[in-house]
Amino acid sequence: MNLQERIDLMASLGEYLKSNDPEWEEKIQQAYQKNGWFIPEFTKQACKDIADNFLQKDKLEHWAAHYHITDTIDQKNIGIVMAGNIPLVGFQDFLAVFISGHRQTIKLSSKDDVLLKHLVQKISSLNIAVQNYISFAEMLKGCDAYIATGSNNSGRYFEQYFGKYPNIIRKNRTSVAVLDGSETSDQLEKLSDDIHLYFGFGCRNVTKLYVPEEYDFIPLLKAFNRYSFFADHHKYKNNYDYQLSILLLNNIYYMTNESTLLVENKQIFSPVSQVNLEYYGKDLPPVFSAEEKMALQCVVGKGYIPFGDAQHPGLFDYADGVDTMQFLVGLS
Repeated sequence: MNLQERIDLMASLGEYLKSNDPEWEEKIQQAYQKNGWFIPEFTKQACKDIADNFLQKDKLEHWAAHYHITDTIDQKNIGIVMAGNIPLVGFQDFLAVFISGHRQTIKLSSKDDVLLKHLVQKISSLNIAVQNYISFAEMLKGCDAYIATGSNNSGRYFEQYFGKYPNIIRKNRTSVAVLDGSETSDQLEKLSDDIHLYFGFGCRNVTKLYVPEEYDFIPLLKAFNRYSFFADHHKYKNNYDYQLSILLLNNIYYMTNESTLLVENKQIFSPVSQVNLEYYGKDLPPVFSAEEKMALQCVVGKGYIPFGDAQHPGLFDYADGVDTMQFLVGLS
């Protein structure tokens, strides 16, 4: 396949992702049955974002032109280890390798091994040459380069196994928001999306808030109510009840709308169902330590990423700020 054929194929996939095709609906349900966190509402949201932000023909052409991608490259085999925290979380890596013209061998997470396999089968049915570009494997061996995403713990293993090859290795990241107290109700609802989409499992989910002293939390807790249905999700409710019991046992002050906990805590990572908060002084915006900067994917707020945009990255918004496409182009 030449570059234009690959772009056209991905644009067709974008249309399929937003369709109500019965086969695709069945796969969405199958993914949910296998992983109870992948509720269809969130899977469809992830697919809509991929289709709108990644798989528009004009955006793909601009992306490819920016890196001067051509039809003649020294084709390599890229091994990809995908995470499974949110639906199709590794799609941008898959897309970048495909558009670059390299081959790829993908190791899927057991938590998310339904959706992408089906999508690859779908585009293979449209162009059989796809089979020469994409394969799946339980173990990655003999690849020319690697892109691996996981936890800090798994990252150490990735460095051990893949360190002698060209690689991108991603570890734990999270996102925070800076509030000044003048946010509108619309902005707070968008912040609620940044916090709650995908139950907070994404690295682009806000897990900590920086607020000024004497901040009024009532409007914020009201904005959280759009996700009050989380209290009916048994996996989430188990996490909420567990975190609440710890707070009660330790006599720690908290605020809640009965589905999301707000707790003063300096840690930027927070457990599922809890959002940490930290106060900052007047006219003294928060200063992030070097360690915190290394763990931050996004900072949301006025002067930062706009409220509501954290979970809607574009083609040039690379995980960990590492330009994946430039890495791939450099291999050839």
